[in-house]
Amino acid sequence: MPNIKIFSGSSHQDLSQKIADRLGLELGKVVTKKFSNQETCVEIGESVRGEDVYIVQSGCGEINDNLMELLIMINACKIASASRVTAVIPCFPYARQDKKDKVRRAPISAKLVANMLSVSGADHIITMDLHASQIQGFFDIPVDNLYAEPAVLKWIKENIPEWKTCTIVSPDAGGAKRVTSIADRLNVDFALIHKERKKANEVDRMVLVGDVKDRVAILVDDMADTCGTVCHAADKLISAGATKVYAILTHGIFSGPAISRINNACFEAVVVTNTIPQEEKMKHCPKIQISFFFLKIVFVNMETRKHRKLK
Repeated sequence: MPNIKIFSGSSHQDLSQKIADRLGLELGKVVTKKFSNQETCVEIGESVRGEDVYIVQSGCGEINDNLMELLIMINACKIASASRVTAVIPCFPYARQDKKDKVRRAPISAKLVANMLSVSGADHIITMDLHASQIQGFFDIPVDNLYAEPAVLKWIKENIPEWKTCTIVSPDAGGAKRVTSIADRLNVDFALIHKERKKANEVDRMVLVGDVKDRVAILVDDMADTCGTVCHAADKLISAGATKVYAILTHGIFSGPAISRINNACFEAVVVTNTIPQEEKMKHCPKIQISFFFLKIVFVNMETRKHRKLK
């Protein structure tokens, strides 16, 4: 039976090490470097012949470089006769480009990334809280889209004393299904903020649908980038009478003015998973907290496979 081998890309080595530690495995030897013309070179430093290989690489930081590195690592393992290659992509790159724009000649970049992963030789994809769940249909290989909801419920119950009377809030219409599911599981109310955009990353107007007066409001979303939406939403909730505002996000991208906006916003805490490294950002923003949701969920998935192989 093949053994499990885990290799780390450059984007999130801390997460890769934690996964390996929890499984009682050593990270595989790999050397990544760039040539003088900025081409990426990868050398797998040990045999993977007949092995079950996992490559951990998140869609963050230098996204294009990291994506290319992942594709090359997959291909290197495949042509080295690995029996199976699974790409563990905690934050899926280009996930927001999942459909054609109504007026512009825009690509469907998420589909292109799916094609590239398949062509490179990936047999299986593990990711978390895809921005649009239909991205799974872009692949012709198995995709496990893991959900943070069970861990979100656990965090709320353990860290918010007033959770039984809270309101779960979606900062936009697209997240309504996510928050209604969480609200139903907690048996609490939910609310929705409708936003109108003039252009990308800039919100023009927000309308709150639902009641948050004299309640704790918990904003839940799959990702926050420049944090304009989530910070404006927090202000809207406070002005509508909320006593406290929390934000729980799967992917904390926090680019551009995000950290400054969070520091100036009225959050009690901004809780994120560890799909993206946050150590440097936490130094500049004490409101950011990490809950290791992704590590726990992917560990269960991989540990199950490990036990099956041992049998």
